[in-house]
Amino acid sequence: MQRLRNNDRGATAVFVALLMVPLLIFAALAIDVAAMHTDRQQLQTGADAAALAIAQDCAGGDCEPADATAHDMAAANKNNGDAAGDVLELDEAAGSVLVQTTTVREHWFAPIIGIHETDLEARAGARWGYPTGGLTILPLAIYVCELAAQTGSTEIWEDGELIGVDLPESTEEQTILFSKASDTDCTPNSGNVVPGGFGWLRPGDGGCGSITTAIDQWVRIDTGTDAPCNEATFQRWLGEPVLVPLFDDARDTGNRAEFHIIGYAAFTLTGYRFPGIRYNAPHCGGGENCIRGTFDRFVDLSDDFDYSPDGPRFGVAVVALTE
Repeated sequence: MQRLRNNDRGATAVFVALLMVPLLIFAALAIDVAAMHTDRQQLQTGADAAALAIAQDCAGGDCEPADATAHDMAAANKNNGDAAGDVLELDEAAGSVLVQTTTVREHWFAPIIGIHETDLEARAGARWGYPTGGLTILPLAIYVCELAAQTGSTEIWEDGELIGVDLPESTEEQTILFSKASDTDCTPNSGNVVPGGFGWLRPGDGGCGSITTAIDQWVRIDTGTDAPCNEATFQRWLGEPVLVPLFDDARDTGNRAEFHIIGYAAFTLTGYRFPGIRYNAPHCGGGENCIRGTFDRFVDLSDDFDYSPDGPRFGVAVVALTE
């Protein structure tokens, strides 16, 4: 009588059948979780974009379309557009906004373990404000009356107080003459706000680029025609937007003369003419001092400047994501 041989035929199919469930579970972890990660990245991008866009609108004085902006940015940054955006908090007084984006991820493999879909969300906050003080790159201040007169802008007054200048959305490159030669009604008597006060600020102990100013502060000035810094200082910042202090009043004379800082304008320097140095200033000749460039409504501010939603508005605002 022969012994029956062991027969393993079909064993593989049995093992595959037994392992199919854990294999599908691993697939759910690998594929569905990866898809969720991608969705979250897109939601976060949409939330960041929405918060920044709303903050920029608010900085420009119009927060009204905030809800629509949040929804549009959320959908635009999701591959299939199936994301929604909502404004959770909007505090115009504090200059802050918090946005949430949401979507639903329908899973491919996870239903085998009873998980059919997952709600996903992301949040982002942003803030905005207007410069109130910081490090002044160029040793120059502009009389706010001259800014309005020479750019064709309108001064903004509120309760008898000058709070800003309504600069156009974009300004063409232009030459800004120092007050002595500007031929405006800003300084009808001497041509300068103070005798010899062409607009120069007195550099500190650290030299040019080390001047710190703040709104409502009186700053010592350097009287005379010559620039207090060498040409390399101005060459370095050609084509770069820098914040230029604006003043609305002056006091004393000579070495005691000071300007009263009221705000900041963003200026992209493209040319200049001062005694002994000149670059790209075709409309400035003779004994005139001038700078050439464009005023910009928004610039990216470095950590060298402080800002506040209550700061004066001269076309400059900061918009930044918060943690």
